[in-house]
Amino acid sequence: MVLEILTYPDKRLFDKGEEVKVFDEKLGLFLDDMYDTMIAKNGIGLAALQVGKPIRAFIVNLVNEQDIQDKNDLYEIINPKFIKKDGEIVYQEGCLSVPGYYEDVKRAANVLLEYQDRFGNTKTLEADGLLAVALQHENDHLDGHLFIERIGFNKRKKFDKEYKKNSKKAI
Repeated sequence: MVLEILTYPDKRLFDKGEEVKVFDEKLGLFLDDMYDTMIAKNGIGLAALQVGKPIRAFIVNLVNEQDIQDKNDLYEIINPKFIKKDGEIVYQEGCLSVPGYYEDVKRAANVLLEYQDRFGNTKTLEADGLLAVALQHENDHLDGHLFIERIGFNKRKKFDKEYKKNSKKAI
């Protein structure tokens, strides 16, 4: 089922996700709905907070070498904790909760993440490049942050101006 994605400036996007303690069929169905939503909206990641559920869970599914978003490559990340972050990478990011806006964001180039899967099993994931960026981007949602908070003062002023202009057009 495709869920509604909250968009900026919805205040729920700035809530913090609560730790997941129950790993049951209901959680699995919710993760499946998140996947359907992400694919329907042409995303590569989606956090539970973006669909109005304040829990520490997100999914990431990058496009592979064949230009296919293969569900076998899906990461379901629950209760993530970054063990290590190093290096630096600048990547142009967008967000399903900030539609139509893209900007360069500086993040760690390499990460080591500990998390639980949908069954509560503890796992670790070492990532670099776009996967490292996506993991950090989605984890920011769990802490109540959007990528536009990381773009610098002048770019943020430009974003706010464009956002207000586009909001007036929509009315």
